[in-house]
Amino acid sequence: MNRNQILQNIEANQIKANLPNIYVGDYVKVGLLIQEGNKERVQPYEGVVIAKHNSASNSTITVRKMFQGIGVERIFLIHSPRITSIEVISNSKVRRAKLYYLRERIGKATRLKQKFSKV
Repeated sequence: MNRNQILQNIEANQIKANLPNIYVGDYVKVGLLIQEGNKERVQPYEGVVIAKHNSASNSTITVRKMFQGIGVERIFLIHSPRITSIEVISNSKVRRAKLYYLRERIGKATRLKQKFSKV
């Protein structure tokens, strides 16, 4: 086996199969495993997905939330073992691949139009 095949085998073992479909504009809740001393706990992080990068096992999402009036962005590796859960809370109707324009907006201007699914 050459080097590329070994890397592909390792990456194939890391990929999670039970992930929901995540799109830019979705409001998601990410469960992140935090280690404090010798204790571990799950810390929820809720926000809007403003960017998504697909690259097999290196796929990432950028999640933005407002905390005490300040915008906080965090980049998550989707297939990381530190991510315990990803839950899509709601979908939004957007017409851009990246929502970086939300960085300049404040207050009600950051709201996105909600997308309702047909049953």
